[in-house]
Amino acid sequence: MRLTRLVGFLGIVLFCAGQSLFAQSKQERKEQKEKVVREIVDSGCIKIDVDRAVPMAGRSVNLTSPYSLEIHGDSILSYLPYFGRAYSAPYGGGEGLTFKEVATEKEQTSEKKGSSEIKFRVKTKEDVYMFRVEVYPNGSVTINVTPVNKQAITFYGDVALDLK
Repeated sequence: MRLTRLVGFLGIVLFCAGQSLFAQSKQERKEQKEKVVREIVDSGCIKIDVDRAVPMAGRSVNLTSPYSLEIHGDSILSYLPYFGRAYSAPYGGGEGLTFKEVATEKEQTSEKKGSSEIKFRVKTKEDVYMFRVEVYPNGSVTINVTPVNKQAITFYGDVALDLK
């Protein structure tokens, strides 16, 4: 009977010790990820993998194709869909938010709690877009796009941590 209690007590102690070690490693992994995200944002070369679009009027759309937004200094490579109302569309329907252009009026600020905000303006042959990209410490991203000739749209995604 004593042996059973002793083995049970030792099992509980080992279980609790293992949990505290796991919690520390979980915290360390979180801090490491925050550090990597901060380095990527500070480098100015960011790739954002987008998985959800929310048009101004309508329901949220889960994206199954690999859509992304890449920021390399002042160069912007956008491969994003557009869902919403266009007030004036080019002949043939246009290309959505698919372009490679140079950003103007680019501004990057650090917010409280480790998040960053990147604002820039892009002019394409179809429209002029104002982008507001919010990058959070955990790697999640919110992209607000406000076109001149279309309704605004919001995208949600994550920073690609493996971009070299």
